[in-house]
Amino acid sequence: MKLHELKPAKGAVKNRKRLGRGTATGQGKTAGRGQGGQKSRSGGGVRPGFEGGQMPLYRRVPKRGFNNPFRKEWTIVNIEDLNRFEDGTVITPELLKEEGLVKKMQYGLKILGNGNLEKKLTIRAHKFSQSAIEKIEAAGGKAEVI
Repeated sequence: MKLHELKPAKGAVKNRKRLGRGTATGQGKTAGRGQGGQKSRSGGGVRPGFEGGQMPLYRRVPKRGFNNPFRKEWTIVNIEDLNRFEDGTVITPELLKEEGLVKKMQYGLKILGNGNLEKKLTIRAHKFSQSAIEKIEAAGGKAEVI
């Protein structure tokens, strides 16, 4: 087979609809746009979200408070989830991702102090809660801020 012999699959390519080419074509005169009105005009039509004068959805839905577009989404892990690792393990965000404890790292990793820690671990994260630091050090481990 040569490049000039390539053809698309049968039925894959259709001819485009040729509008406004005389009444006999079936799409002549008004070219399928109807008898007049805003949508028949060149450049006519309504803006996105316009519902014909009905109150649009984005205005009907209640809005409350302030949504900060610059907020920092921390990926959180509780210390009770870290009991699965062996004593003396250095826990990093990469290791947590490999183990499947963290699906995707958003802004950074924060360790929270929910539960108890029975293993002596060195944990490297971007942020720690105060209770997490106390429980890690009580178990004989270290909390290192990256």
